[in-house]
Amino acid sequence: MYKSIDISEVSKQAGIPASTLRYYEEKGLVQSIGRRGMKRLFDTSILNKLNFIALGQRAGFSLDEIADMFTHQGILQIDRSQLMSKADEVDKQIKELKAVRDGLRHAANCDAPSHLECPKFQRLMKAAGKANKREKRA
Repeated sequence: MYKSIDISEVSKQAGIPASTLRYYEEKGLVQSIGRRGMKRLFDTSILNKLNFIALGQRAGFSLDEIADMFTHQGILQIDRSQLMSKADEVDKQIKELKAVRDGLRHAANCDAPSHLECPKFQRLMKAAGKANKREKRA
């Protein structure tokens, strides 16, 4: 026998709107086990699955990538090389964000009469423009 909770309780405990749960179900990330009246019912194990989805999103995985980490039976099966690749991407983002942080701190303390006259701020703006172009091409 399943221990079940309705969609409003899942929403409350997970801290996400019921509409998000319905969307996740539509995408195949979660599956309801029935209904009580008009409300969807879920196995209590959904809370663990929602925590994993939240972790995956925080790590930068798309919902489709997260869905692919589950077998057709709903069992979590993570490709370790995919995790390593994502960790490398996060390292790159950290490096880029540190450079932006350092540039912003420099600009905040720069003695130049205008930020546009600060050479380091100029380099920061150019780097941001180049990164924006790369992202649009990808």
